[in-house]
Amino acid sequence: MRRVVLTMLVAVGLVASMTFTGAGGTAFAKHHHTDKGSTKECSGKGRKRTCHRVAVFSGHNAPRSSLRTEPLAKPSGDLWVHAENFGTEIKVNIYKSDGSYDEAALAQLDDLFRCKRTNEVRAVRPELYEQLSRIYDHFGGKRVELVSGFRYAERSSSRHFHASAMDIRFTDVSITDLYAFAQTLDLGHMGIGIYPKSQFVHVDFRAPGEPSYRWTDRSGPGGLHPGGEGLHKKHKKHHSTGHSQPARKSVS
Repeated sequence: MRRVVLTMLVAVGLVASMTFTGAGGTAFAKHHHTDKGSTKECSGKGRKRTCHRVAVFSGHNAPRSSLRTEPLAKPSGDLWVHAENFGTEIKVNIYKSDGSYDEAALAQLDDLFRCKRTNEVRAVRPELYEQLSRIYDHFGGKRVELVSGFRYAERSSSRHFHASAMDIRFTDVSITDLYAFAQTLDLGHMGIGIYPKSQFVHVDFRAPGEPSYRWTDRSGPGGLHPGGEGLHKKHKKHHSTGHSQPARKSVS
């Protein structure tokens, strides 16, 4: 009888080991549901080609010492944006001559930033457009390629769902340079992520009280962690449109 019990215990131990041990004998905790493993990255050609494995996703809170302390200068307000999802572009200035927001221009941008899946339009946070104008100014007025803006078909923890996030790139500017400059604009409560395989940079404004966050996502199109948000939260389905501002009405 004792032998039977011992045999059963050993079998249970082996099953547990197989369940929670990965390739190479690396043990994983039960609740590491955000661990998406690694991917192979290679550089060089021929005999000089070298490869190594890197984490698919890596992120961290930005140290307060790394954040901007000087006030941001007001941007020109100029924007030239091409929405890749819709194949349309606009050139506008987000300000009126008196320096106030031009609601008609913002409404045009909101339409360009609309959700690809549902065609829903929301009033995007105007400060996000100001940051985009600063980026546009910095890179010499090159056309901004908008990969994604507002996304209603998204989990509620995403800043895209709250109309305060954008995924952008330039045709002839490296995403490394874009990522580096975007970080210089962060006075606090911003999320900035770089997507090497998809070739874009994500910029958002966090919810009040949330720390600034930085991440790298190598998962490619349809990434595992869109926006680098809500990674440690249970994603609940949303049933209300009240999480973001209604669409602005176009005015003359």
